[in-house]
Amino acid sequence: MTRRVEIDPKAGFCGGVIRAIGKAEAFLESSSKLFSLGAIVHNEAELDRLAAKGLSSVKSVSEVPEGEPILIRAHGEPPATYAEAASREIIDCTCPVVLQLQKRIREAHTRLREGGRHGTLVIFGKIGHAEVLGLLGQVDGDAIVVEDKGMLEEALRGIDLNEKVEVFSQTTKSPADYKELCDAIAEAMEKVRGVPPGSDLVINDTICSQVASRYSSLKEFALSHDAIVFVSGASSSNGKVLFELCRKVNPRTFRIGSSAEIDPSWFRPEDSIGVSGATSTPKWLLEEVAENLKGI
Repeated sequence: MTRRVEIDPKAGFCGGVIRAIGKAEAFLESSSKLFSLGAIVHNEAELDRLAAKGLSSVKSVSEVPEGEPILIRAHGEPPATYAEAASREIIDCTCPVVLQLQKRIREAHTRLREGGRHGTLVIFGKIGHAEVLGLLGQVDGDAIVVEDKGMLEEALRGIDLNEKVEVFSQTTKSPADYKELCDAIAEAMEKVRGVPPGSDLVINDTICSQVASRYSSLKEFALSHDAIVFVSGASSSNGKVLFELCRKVNPRTFRIGSSAEIDPSWFRPEDSIGVSGATSTPKWLLEEVAENLKGI
């Protein structure tokens, strides 16, 4: 009897990653090598596939040989990177959603500084994440990055809550976590002021709609199967968040990076198994894992 295995129809690369990889592959059709500033996608299996085509990851512009083009991945980069790479050909794969967020952050910073004001720009995101570094670079680092509610409580001690506050989120964060953080800021401002902050608190909806929709759909998918195999690269922050969400609604959720990590003892003969993954997990890898599960 063939085991029932279903691939999450919403899983797989997000649009920004598809666009970046497509550009890289198109370039490598006529060139033997290309240098990506940082990993083009946080998935080891996909990086190995692209490396075989000639794509290499570097940590800085200085690591790229003179005369060679540089690929800027979907996460985006700060203006300083473009300035450093000005003499080279740049293959810019910054996700359009991230580009729009960068623009909105620059505009917000200008508003918060108009007329000598001292408002605060808050970014909900992972410290050190490539996208967040790119966002900070838009305002020369003049923003506060918080990863969670606990970090926010500490940050609020150094913020003048009588001034305006604008909040943005990294595009791949959890909508529920973002709302919780924004509610905490509103409560803190009201406590200091004695009244709700009103228009002095601006909450910007900057989580990618494609990513946001995955949170609700993944819950439904996880509940519709006896067990879930979640496929994700070890360095994918989006993968970690989605995996935890999946495991929260279905405790029999197992995270792997490749088919080699599947443990048959996880499953019962009658189990229905769902296969899902991060926005950085390629469809071909999900299909490979599903085929291996059918043969257990």
